[in-house]
Amino acid sequence: MTASPATNAAASLIASLIAHGVRDVVLSPGSRSQALALAATHFARQGSLRVHVRIDERVAGFTALGIAREQRAPVAIVCTSGTAVANLLPAAMEAFHAGVPLLLLTADRPPELRGVGANQATVQPGLFTPFARLSLDAPVPGDDDAFDWAALGERAVSVALGAVDDPTRPTAAPIMGVAGPVHLNLPSREPLSAALASSVTATPGPAPSTAPMPPLAVHHGPRTLVVAGADAGQDAEAAAHAGDWPLVAEIVSGARFGRNLVHGYRALLRDPQLGGRIQRVIVFGHPTLSREVTALLRRADVDVVAVRSGGEALNLNGRTTSAASVVVAEGDTDRSWLGAWRAASAAASVDLSDPAPDTDGLLSADAAIRRDAVSAELAAVRRPLDRALLADAVWRATWPHDRLVFGSSRLVRVADAVLPGKKVPVHANRGLAGIDGTIATAMGIAIASRAAGAAGVTRVLLGDLTLLHDVGSLLLPPDEPEPRLQVIVGNDRGGTIFDSLEVASEARGEDLDRAFYTPHTVGIEHLARAYGWEYQRVTTRSALDQALTTPAGGRQLIEVPLER
Repeated sequence: MTASPATNAAASLIASLIAHGVRDVVLSPGSRSQALALAATHFARQGSLRVHVRIDERVAGFTALGIAREQRAPVAIVCTSGTAVANLLPAAMEAFHAGVPLLLLTADRPPELRGVGANQATVQPGLFTPFARLSLDAPVPGDDDAFDWAALGERAVSVALGAVDDPTRPTAAPIMGVAGPVHLNLPSREPLSAALASSVTATPGPAPSTAPMPPLAVHHGPRTLVVAGADAGQDAEAAAHAGDWPLVAEIVSGARFGRNLVHGYRALLRDPQLGGRIQRVIVFGHPTLSREVTALLRRADVDVVAVRSGGEALNLNGRTTSAASVVVAEGDTDRSWLGAWRAASAAASVDLSDPAPDTDGLLSADAAIRRDAVSAELAAVRRPLDRALLADAVWRATWPHDRLVFGSSRLVRVADAVLPGKKVPVHANRGLAGIDGTIATAMGIAIASRAAGAAGVTRVLLGDLTLLHDVGSLLLPPDEPEPRLQVIVGNDRGGTIFDSLEVASEARGEDLDRAFYTPHTVGIEHLARAYGWEYQRVTTRSALDQALTTPAGGRQLIEVPLER
């Protein structure tokens, strides 16, 4: 049997990751990474690891991101050298800003083949440094017999979870307790792989525990508003409830529920009697969906407390206090402050549901009355879909056992403006608010939720350009389990999100259309069929409701045509 230091090192490293809580590896095929890939498949065959294969490294990166988002546990990504590594950068950037633990295991050429024009060799060490909690160029296996590959695995997982910090990281502020990506650059020489004996095993173990950071006590007194941005979760609602403060919760926050939830918050933040009187804001997550919230967090006359969730601390006004968590101290609440927000919220709520059927009219002996009632019912059934109705239908079809993913498109802003409160698990890549990898992220969330035994469906609501930007994610290997995933695409055949931006009033019509709207004539049905997805095209609310709630397994793509 051929001896391979690369194989031995890879097996030791992957086994250590498994021993410290890693359950999933996403890999893309490549020659230089073969030792890592074969070690992963070896342990997967033994049942101690799940392996997911994607031919596109960018898709692989966001698939891992989705799994890690849902599990809140590190997921490893394996790729070969060269441009393959660069394709992981978008997912790594999102993971850094959103605080998601990723382990980037990038194969590389040995040092003597770097900088000399060798094939598929480039500058990989330090490529992710601005976004990596730890960035390490490992020794070539066999060069340093004393190097502890198992210890490297434990250290990588601990740093990715924020359980420990890397003292060599050039950062202006410590980010203990905040998860993020770790980059291990792994050079090797031939022989790149050898068979692993069946006696080489890995024992799954728990992830390292993160030492709790002390909370910041917040007291009653100032007129306070709680703001929940992306990934805020239930902590935001709990703080608003404990303090009897109004809650502004973005639709992507996972905190849009509870008795203190504010509807129509954008207009109310512009109201001098409400938004103008705010003295303190407690922020959870990363708010990105409204200019009104951004303007509030920039105000120099408002005290802002931001609960740290990502690689950058929120500090838009230059005087924001950062906290690992908050606890609401005992004290008297300002009932008039909360009451004013509740009254304004009730007046601003939106109801997109159809009126109840006119039972009396339908049963009337008067033919004219009966005809009018039937016509009203038919009109409700045939009601065409717009963006608000589309978002409302998806929201109403989703329940706590489901998962809902929003793409970064016009639809998420419409949803944020009109949808009521509901306690459902929500995900969105709002760390950098890019449209990259939305379907891949949703695929990862669906994979992780199914592995955890969740019975529901993962739905992703996105626009047509967001779909086309990530169309490669529609490909699923035939030997991997089908996730329960519905992709609902609002297709207005272009980037109409630019309608609301300043460029729409400044640019010439033909320039706006060509360079920003980017109209297309893609047949989405043909894409779905080519990639093996079930496809439906719906144009009415009743048809959409049926498509969303009809039991179906596997992958579904639902296209909803929208007006430009």
